[in-house]
Amino acid sequence: MLASSQMLRRFCCSSSSSCCVSQSTKKKQLVFLGSPQVSASVLDALFNASSAPDSLFQIAAVVTQPPSGRNRGRKVMPSPVAQHALDRDFPSDLIFTPAKAGEDVFIANLKALEPELCITAAYGNILPSKFLKIPSLGTVNIHPSLLPLYRGAAPVQRALQDGAKETGVSLAFTVRALDAGPIISCERMEVDDHIKAPELLELLFNRGSELLIRELPSIFDGSAMVNAKPQDESAVTLAPKITPEESWLSFDEAASVLHNKVRAFAGWPGTRAKVVVWDQKSGQQSVIELKIITTRIYSTNNNQSYETDEVIYTKGSLLIPCGGGTTLEVTEVQPPSKKVMSAAAFWNGLRGQKLKKYSQAGAVLA
Repeated sequence: MLASSQMLRRFCCSSSSSCCVSQSTKKKQLVFLGSPQVSASVLDALFNASSAPDSLFQIAAVVTQPPSGRNRGRKVMPSPVAQHALDRDFPSDLIFTPAKAGEDVFIANLKALEPELCITAAYGNILPSKFLKIPSLGTVNIHPSLLPLYRGAAPVQRALQDGAKETGVSLAFTVRALDAGPIISCERMEVDDHIKAPELLELLFNRGSELLIRELPSIFDGSAMVNAKPQDESAVTLAPKITPEESWLSFDEAASVLHNKVRAFAGWPGTRAKVVVWDQKSGQQSVIELKIITTRIYSTNNNQSYETDEVIYTKGSLLIPCGGGTTLEVTEVQPPSKKVMSAAAFWNGLRGQKLKKYSQAGAVLA
């Protein structure tokens, strides 16, 4: 058992569990690094594969982000990966949570395990050279894009924002340059026009888990390293981290651009817009901020478009005029301090008041 300031507090663990580390030296020692829920699916696949009678490896340690405040009340909780490892009765003293992957104590503990291979899946921490030198077979990353496309922190979100019709998942060796290592294998996937980022992330990491398990024998025998293909640097695109400031929608843009942004930013940070609530009887107007949850690109058989600044309600949807004569159809919203609701429920709550767009210059449109 290792002693480290970066370890989670010890939890009860069954020493007889098949998930606990075997004393056998015949199997390859594998270390997994990941943090969010999508990474937990990869860890689960590795646990299942490692418990097979003919398994080539055992999980020597799990590395994840430190516990943090999550959910209501901001209660400090283990990462989803750490929690999944604990739920599978993995020894808590082999779950490492360094603030940075280059910390001396963590590096010393990792070296002591003598891992042949490290696997990363949305770990969320930069791996320094002194880390990458430790595993004899290298470090392999599951990246949810078709590398060299969308290198960076938000590949799925940026692909959806761009309206990509195809994406995929890549298995690649990790090097110091961002997502630039040789590619072991990849799988392509068509992108549905209505799928949102959290759903697509889950699908891609599930595919990535299957791809990883299939490729592990070639990684362990060294042939994957020999056959891995360098990336085409001339085809590189980047997927920078999303910021909260990007969440605002401008109805001056085309409906297709806004629809893709709603899909891409679903979950976090979400998308929001200002609208004007207008009481025709009193003439009073107020500006409210709506979170836009679910949308479609509005179309009719006769290519009708709405050339008004008024938001129209029809057949369960809010129709918002956008740039280029296009119209965004909004089916779910979240008003301030309320839960997500259908457009119909929101419209009924207006009690006869009208909606209009809010100008980007800060003035209410007449």
